[in-house]
Amino acid sequence: MPTVMSEPGTDGLGEVVGVLRDWQYEGAPMQLHPRDLGWFWREGAEATAAAVRTWSRNGRVLAVGLLDGPGLLRLTIAPEARQDGELARQLAEDVTVPERGVLPAEGKRAIESPMGARFRDLLAEHGWDIDEPWTPLRRDLSEPVPDPGVRTEVVSGPEGTQARTAVHRSAFGSTMFTEERWRAMASGPPYADARCLVAYDGRGDAVAAVTVWSAGPDRPGLLEPMGVHREHRGRGYGRAITVAAAAALQELGSSSALVCTPSANTGAVATYESAGFRQLPAMYDQFREA
Repeated sequence: MPTVMSEPGTDGLGEVVGVLRDWQYEGAPMQLHPRDLGWFWREGAEATAAAVRTWSRNGRVLAVGLLDGPGLLRLTIAPEARQDGELARQLAEDVTVPERGVLPAEGKRAIESPMGARFRDLLAEHGWDIDEPWTPLRRDLSEPVPDPGVRTEVVSGPEGTQARTAVHRSAFGSTMFTEERWRAMASGPPYADARCLVAYDGRGDAVAAVTVWSAGPDRPGLLEPMGVHREHRGRGYGRAITVAAAAALQELGSSSALVCTPSANTGAVATYESAGFRQLPAMYDQFREA
């Protein structure tokens, strides 16, 4: 049977999220996670569906891609199909031929895919270079997680939503994450297994925030994005909210907590390590410029 690329539509997004959950396991390379669709959902269900591509054979999904920007495809492949030569060839053709509607013909095009997959070898053979490194980090959740040392609350109402989005906008210097977009994100199926946490200082000011995403019991969970309000940096709140995130994932049944950050962001790497995370081997996107 041929491998067929398709768009799931809004009605098919739940199945895609379920597939991504099933593909998370301990020891897996850092890859597309239900979180990625969940975070994209802040743009709405229709926009999320338009950004997703699936590759199926005989009715079974073997690869999922998310167009996370005009020139970036974040792609993952079923664990048992990562060395499937026919699938790799079809993926390479679909993502490199602009008429297929995946990546544009001009400008920088980048692809994130699991390290060690045959698909990556094909891209390299066709002149795709490796981009700047990213550092994945992991914290095992088989042991109790200590108290973070600050008051943290799970976002559940308008006041918490306002605090969550305000910290994010301050931390990342962006005006895009509004309360309306938070509500859109929270309405998506991935958020059923997610939580937003806000940390408060002794005066009751919101100082840091994070979102954690479970992939189901006994599977790795992901924390992202995490940010500290720019007026409260340098006081250990990044470490504290990261520890709280690990505890929240443990409560959700996750086997471990994962996060990934550009390797050049040494401050973020140090923060995660101070919260009990350990570095995993670096990973690299592949890119090509017209």
